[in-house]
Amino acid sequence: MIVVLALLLQAPIAGGVIDQGTFVIRADTQEVGRETFRVLERRVGDSTSGWLFDANARWTGTGRPALYKPLIEIGRDSMTQALSFDVSSGPAPLYISGRPNRNRFTLRYVSPGVERARELPADRALVVIDDSVFTPYLLVAWRARATPESLTVVFPRSAVRARVAIQDLGAESTTLNRDQATLRHVLISGGPSGPVHLWLGSGGRLMKVELPDRKLTAERLPS
Repeated sequence: MIVVLALLLQAPIAGGVIDQGTFVIRADTQEVGRETFRVLERRVGDSTSGWLFDANARWTGTGRPALYKPLIEIGRDSMTQALSFDVSSGPAPLYISGRPNRNRFTLRYVSPGVERARELPADRALVVIDDSVFTPYLLVAWRARATPESLTVVFPRSAVRARVAIQDLGAESTTLNRDQATLRHVLISGGPSGPVHLWLGSGGRLMKVELPDRKLTAERLPS
């Protein structure tokens, strides 16, 4: 995790933006959506304050259009501090907030006329991810080592908590936007989405995410 963070912080973009870009989301070879993202300093000008992961995933090719907009706040200790998540994929908009509290992670769901809460067992290393948004997977990659590690992940839309194994497999050959590339390969196994393959490029930047059981890929467009 320290290595990836150091690489990301070597050349921050102006205005507290550490990284930004766009993923093309494909089911098989058909484009079904796009996701824009930014990784920001938690406080502009203070790279030790933590980070904000701001993503906007718009799905347009699988029936009803859907929009997923999570904002994840990460403390300087790399632990999840807060979640704010706007969801527009059903008959009514949904707002989800999340916050750790001792050994629990509390999720609150607000939609027109309805409010409810869920508490999930948690630990300090908990990572928030989503099966339709790909930027937060970088938070998993931060914790990958050459030997398998165990990690708690939470899927806030379904209030599912899972233990997954993560492993850094090192540099391997793959394709990126149909071109051959050598990228760092991180494997996630044991979660409800099946195996997830993360591919990182220079500077520790997330370049591609593959969910083979769902035949989904998200590939980063050239800057």
